[in-house]
Amino acid sequence: MTEQHPRAARASDYPAIAAAVDDWWGRPVLGSLPRLFLDHFHRTSLIIDGPGGLLAFLVGILSPADPRQAYIHFAGVAPQARRQGLAQQLYTGFFALARADGRTMVSAVTAPVNSGSIAFHRAMGFSVTGPIAGYDGPGRDLVRFERAL
Repeated sequence: MTEQHPRAARASDYPAIAAAVDDWWGRPVLGSLPRLFLDHFHRTSLIIDGPGGLLAFLVGILSPADPRQAYIHFAGVAPQARRQGLAQQLYTGFFALARADGRTMVSAVTAPVNSGSIAFHRAMGFSVTGPIAGYDGPGRDLVRFERAL
């Protein structure tokens, strides 16, 4: 496992993330991550940089509606940096940030076909529910993850 140190994201990190995500996923996913997430939630999001630029990121939100909840909206690791523990470091960093703010639960969602994400979340101690039919509207089934802090 490579030991990297996540840093707080900045709104100015958005162009690097936007330039990478479709390639990292191998399909168009940028539509799920508009600029507003980094403009408004950069203080609760994390970045891992490498010598050549962005290696990994996590966009997290401390719920303004429920002071117990935190949510991981999007996380990604560059293909060449996978299996080095970077996602685990990002999640651990976000858990600490959420706990420091008094949060007691973290949740996330993914598409049912994303078996890698489902396995990762299970390994990180999340409960897995679903797929939940119509979670994001008609025909938009998602798997939901929850983990107590």
